Amino acid sequence: MITKSIAQLLKENSPLEQITLKGWVRTFRANRFIALNDGSTINNIQCVVNFEDFEDALLKRITTGAAIEVSGELVESQGKGQALEIQVSELNILGDSDPETYPIQPKKHSFEFLRENAHLRTRTNTFSAVMRLRSSLSFAIHKYFNDNGFYYMHTPIITGSDAEGAGEMFRVSTLDPKQPPLNDSGDVDYKQDFFGKETNLTVSGQLEAESYAMSLGKVYTFGPTFRAENSNTSRHLAEFWMIEPEVAFMELDGNMDLAEDFMKSVLKYILKHNREDLEFLEKRLLDEEKTKPQNERSSMALIEKIKFVVDNNFKRVSYTEAIDILRNSKPNKKKKFKYLIDQWGADLQSEHERYLVEKHFECPVILFDYPANIKAFYMRLNEDGKTVRAMDILFPGIGEMVGGSQREERLEVLVEKMKALDIPEEELWWYLDLRKYGTAVHSGFGLGFERLVMFVTGMGNIRDVIPYPRTPQNAEF
Repeated sequence: MITKSIAQLLKENSPLEQITLKGWVRTFRANRFIALNDGSTINNIQCVVNFEDFEDALLKRITTGAAIEVSGELVESQGKGQALEIQVSELNILGDSDPETYPIQPKKHSFEFLRENAHLRTRTNTFSAVMRLRSSLSFAIHKYFNDNGFYYMHTPIITGSDAEGAGEMFRVSTLDPKQPPLNDSGDVDYKQDFFGKETNLTVSGQLEAESYAMSLGKVYTFGPTFRAENSNTSRHLAEFWMIEPEVAFMELDGNMDLAEDFMKSVLKYILKHNREDLEFLEKRLLDEEKTKPQNERSSMALIEKIKFVVDNNFKRVSYTEAIDILRNSKPNKKKKFKYLIDQWGADLQSEHERYLVEKHFECPVILFDYPANIKAFYMRLNEDGKTVRAMDILFPGIGEMVGGSQREERLEVLVEKMKALDIPEEELWWYLDLRKYGTAVHSGFGLGFERLVMFVTGMGNIRDVIPYPRTPQNAEF
């Protein structure tokens, strides 16, 4: 007896005398037609049951959500909607499903309801497609870096430093929260803690990746990061995944080249290998768009939006030029922007970034040379003394997708920047060592993985592109 996945069977599209399949029941119609799905594809396969061949007691146990095993002949379908179907000769119930309490019934459910049932939501077409795409994106990312000579490194999840300087971090401690030991100053004595110092969950693996780049040349991280930002928006998670490559002897122009090539390569892989899932999600989005007012509808369909990135050269524009464009734009002059642009130094919002991409340049945009005071301390200071060698990549529909920079390799400049921001040298002594011993130009960027998954799937809420979202007041599952 041949056992294959539904995806394999539908791809090969050829009848077989005998086949065995295992999966979950999506629907069971007229006591005769089982729509079976095993998670390998968006498509179900129809299993045709001759009810005279099976006991009523067995057939009554075939309800939505039940896990079953079917065997029979794979033949050309006599009905519409599928090319092949299975004429069932053997049927076994592997796990029952209670039709009264099973939450994922064959009907439309709200995403809020499905988040409350996140352990079962991948039984739906939408979430199975999203998670298959998430898996393919992960593979494509690793493949790109492996093919281009990068070494994969695992940076610490527990850290004693704050890479972003934001201070919004989750503390890691084994001290008694009710009666922690105190020092002579009355503060918590972290010297008695497990690590002998105050430690947190990491917000980024970048600083550690830099140290490895300065010996291995080209490295990347791809791991979980954590931010204790009390924000309940559709774009924030407390736990999310970051991709962070770092490259020695590479200036900002090379960094922009790398990021553009990387993004295009990953998206090309998805277009080639996940077409059915993309087409399903695109149709879902088009149906959703029809319910919106005309002025709120997206200008591009999902696959068109992905091709927009793949097929266009990224336009490189300085922050200063972008500010001039935005200041003189119609939305700004007519006060259509929520955040008006009136002077150099403004921190750009998503509405500004999308205007540059979708309206002004009509292609993906890379902004560079940002004001130093709105960027991180580790970015290389330009000769003008007021801008840094930073770059952000802007995509349609979402705004900023990638953020990166040429890193500050000059010891004296880095020390001065740390002093200005009250970052203690003793906390990052090892990071400063990289500027003492064999310092060299180096660059890198960061990409929030969930943001990329949102772009590729068209999902509007970041909670719907990660298996079990962690947000304020929510750590279920």
